Amino acid sequence: MSAAAGRPASWQAAFDLIATRGHERREEPFKLASGQLSHDYIDGKYAIDTGERLTIVSRAVAELAERRGIEFDAVGGLTMGADPLAHGVAMVTGKAWFSVRKEQKQRGREQWIEGTRLQAGTRVLLVDDVISTGGSTEIAFDRVTAVGAVVTGVIPMVDRGDIAAKRFADRNVPFAALVTYRDLGIEPVKDV
Repeated sequence: MSAAAGRPASWQAAFDLIATRGHERREEPFKLASGQLSHDYIDGKYAIDTGERLTIVSRAVAELAERRGIEFDAVGGLTMGADPLAHGVAMVTGKAWFSVRKEQKQRGREQWIEGTRLQAGTRVLLVDDVISTGGSTEIAFDRVTAVGAVVTGVIPMVDRGDIAAKRFADRNVPFAALVTYRDLGIEPVKDV
């Protein structure tokens, strides 16, 4: 596996980490969150498990956002998949980070969103480690837009199919995966 023509060196470094540390071909198929079976396991968090690795991938994500013209004030997504990447991108860009809870906090401020306090007009970039259909990222989208934030783009570290891109295109939100199933040479998740 190698970089496609025209891809920056930062992409190649990130791809190499994802392909060598994050991708595992299994003989026995396993069930994805979408319910589909796959032989290809993608462990995004293991691919970025050190500060150095997280920085490499976070810089590649930040550069992709810049190349695509995605401007943002804060970066985040649904916990747990988005958390490391949101923190890393915030570190390399100086932007704020946030994390969307799966369940509303039952004490204190009883909030859905932790980290920076999003408000009406805050431009946000949604990230995730691995997207199959985009359902988790769509939950984050709904939570941040409910407080008035504006989603200016979605960048997953790995997109396992074409479903999420269509989901966000239907919402007029720019979507650009850092690495796709095509880059990894694996079968895409199907729209069932």
